[in-house]
Amino acid sequence: MEHPENDSKYIGLTVNSGVAQPPSVNPYMKRVRRKPLPTPGEMVEKILAGDVTTLSRAVTLVESINPDHETLAQEIIEKCLPHSGNSRRIGITGVPGAGKSTSIDVFGLHVLKQGGKLAVLAIDPSSERTKGSILGDKTRMEKLAVHPDAFIRPSPSAGSLGGVARKTRETIVLCEAAGFNNIFVETVGVGQSETAVHSMVDFFLLIQLAGTGDELQGIKRGIMEMADGIVINKADGDNIDRARLAQAQFRSALHLFPPTTSGWMPEVLTYSGYYELGIEEVWAMIDRYFEFVKSNGYFEQKRRQQSRYWMYETIDSQLRGNFFNNPEVSAMLSGLEKAVLENRLSSFIAARDVLNFYFSKMK
Repeated sequence: MEHPENDSKYIGLTVNSGVAQPPSVNPYMKRVRRKPLPTPGEMVEKILAGDVTTLSRAVTLVESINPDHETLAQEIIEKCLPHSGNSRRIGITGVPGAGKSTSIDVFGLHVLKQGGKLAVLAIDPSSERTKGSILGDKTRMEKLAVHPDAFIRPSPSAGSLGGVARKTRETIVLCEAAGFNNIFVETVGVGQSETAVHSMVDFFLLIQLAGTGDELQGIKRGIMEMADGIVINKADGDNIDRARLAQAQFRSALHLFPPTTSGWMPEVLTYSGYYELGIEEVWAMIDRYFEFVKSNGYFEQKRRQQSRYWMYETIDSQLRGNFFNNPEVSAMLSGLEKAVLENRLSSFIAARDVLNFYFSKMK
């Protein structure tokens, strides 16, 4: 573009055209093309050989909402299923700030010293507003993150704990097929996720704190009934006496509950994840539990019940997906929703109408 200042009437005034702007992309940079995905058979072969990179790609396919990826993921899971089921699945929950990630770091190192491999599946809460997630649990597991026999995979809840729980269940199958004989599943610790995680693990560990107020607030019937073991974290320094008091309170509370289905009486222990105190005692409790439930047949019974539970959960998920992804149903829902918002139609009648329409199309 010519500058008007360069006109002949402006004697002695000249404006240079300036320096041409460089391109926004380096012209010397070679374009990196993403490698095509291997076939399901090739991925399964590498997973069974313990290839962590392929395992990570398979988990990404499991978490994807792309229909093509879902089909591919299901084929991989189906081929890995015969090679799964040979691990200890341990769920770890507790209120935010209880020290779950720090404890997993310490527990994990203790497990790895005994041999074998460890996979940590951490469900990270997503923002309800932005749907984003930090996925920062791995940063708090500093020692495990660099251990060659550990695999840490944080997953965003993305507002749907049920969907994430189902995908976590499928990820467990992949990790077991890859040779990980210890699986830790860390919950978001907000209440409703505990039930889903409890339905996919063998042992459910509840981490509590002492000295943060009324310890009885932590004695909630639902979560206490699910716990196979309760541990009081941060039992160190000036907090030891408070931790022991909380331990006594939890033990007394457990006696008020009916006997567990397994026949196991949950134990209450104290430890310090930061100072690594009492770790061996906590893991000895978990060893006693597995020995107990395997001897009375409850271990296999629970695994079968969990498989049945997830069969029905998958049916429910598939039905919901088929219903809401139906274009005719989606078009009808938008009109019914407007009628409900304008008080021209009740919510129940609107639901009945769209369901009747959906079922009529299935005949």
